[in-house]
Amino acid sequence: MIRRASLVIVGALLGATAMSVIYSAGVPAQAAGPSTYRELSIFGDVFERVRAQYVTPPDEEKLVENAINGMLTSLDPHSSFMNAKDAEDMRTQTRGEFGGLGIEVTMENELVKVIAPIDDTPASKAGILAGDYISEIDGAPVRGLKLEEAVEKMRGGVNTPIKLTIIRQGADKPLDITVVRDIIAVRAVKSRVEGGDVGYVRVISFTEKTYDDLEKAIKKIKADVPADKLKGYVLDLRLNPGGLLDQAINVSDAFLERGEVVSTRGRNAEETRRFNAGPGDLTDGKPVIVLVNGGSASASEIVAGALQDLRRATVLGTRSFGKGSVQTIIPLGDAGALRLTTALYYTPSGKSIQGTGIQPDIKVEQPLPPELQGKVRAEGESSLRGHIQGAAETDEGSGSVAYVPPEAKDDLQLNYALDLFRGVKKDASFPPSPDKAAAATIKK
Repeated sequence: MIRRASLVIVGALLGATAMSVIYSAGVPAQAAGPSTYRELSIFGDVFERVRAQYVTPPDEEKLVENAINGMLTSLDPHSSFMNAKDAEDMRTQTRGEFGGLGIEVTMENELVKVIAPIDDTPASKAGILAGDYISEIDGAPVRGLKLEEAVEKMRGGVNTPIKLTIIRQGADKPLDITVVRDIIAVRAVKSRVEGGDVGYVRVISFTEKTYDDLEKAIKKIKADVPADKLKGYVLDLRLNPGGLLDQAINVSDAFLERGEVVSTRGRNAEETRRFNAGPGDLTDGKPVIVLVNGGSASASEIVAGALQDLRRATVLGTRSFGKGSVQTIIPLGDAGALRLTTALYYTPSGKSIQGTGIQPDIKVEQPLPPELQGKVRAEGESSLRGHIQGAAETDEGSGSVAYVPPEAKDDLQLNYALDLFRGVKKDASFPPSPDKAAAATIKK
């Protein structure tokens, strides 16, 4: 098992984009021709006309930012300009920690509802409970705010206080609770033992903490279940939008003894990079089933594709998002950063999943509950306007419905995997044959 320090990251905004593969490095630019600079002078003339003559004085900074974004989004859905705040937010997400309170929240009835305080964080120590409603933040009402705006207000510098007004069921009046912010480490991996014989590991996102969290999770499962009783591992990558590429490589490597994990190929042949696994399988060769759905994008597709192509794991679920392009993050000093598509990535067999996604070995669809039917639809990279056409893309496209039931008993995909481990169900794809891995990689 070889861990890597890398400047490559995978991640973007979920929703209209999905996750991206990103290199955090500057790339020297070639000089444009004279005709290009003549066109740029037209832009300058238009900008001056708008600035001087528009009916109301425009925000000049916004004008320039929107013009840049217009240029980039005309290329593909994943190229964009990040201002200083957006760039810092991205760095915070990839670090997997921030200054805050330590609560999982949602929006309900125009108030912030606490889903749960995270153990051993300022929120739990201050006495905030699951089910509490936050009506005011530092005396300012929450009503009228979006959830993201409320969360932004609750984040802040370490050791700074914040006063929350809490509405609690059973309390006679609202409670004022002061919480002192601290470093909150976001859990990248959650795990448990299913039925005493199968290890369940859910990778939520690929941050700087993911491999370490995965290693701890596997160690705990091995400590809780004797080796002769442990039938294998479920690696749940559903609803995982991506994150750091080096962590995706390390997570893949955690289950592999050898083989190419992923390659990236740019405009020029010399830009091709290959990333290989090293000796050391944390799971001691136990069978693995990887769960994917339409919410599995980019970094999670790299892991699923590597374990599938190298016949280390059986992939179960529905077709993944299909995000297979590479973005380079080019710092622009105090102005922010440029995210620019520069390459595609390929699975060990040499296959690009751009616009196609990872096709599971065993297709198991998860039905939507009645209240979500007609409201949630299948989406993927291929449905994004202006996406890069994948070499193998067809009318079928990529993606599928991204839904996971909150209760494990209702999770058909997970329970199908458990039945395979226990022999209740059988499929030719499980366990996969390692002998076929060599043949698959030769095809490239």
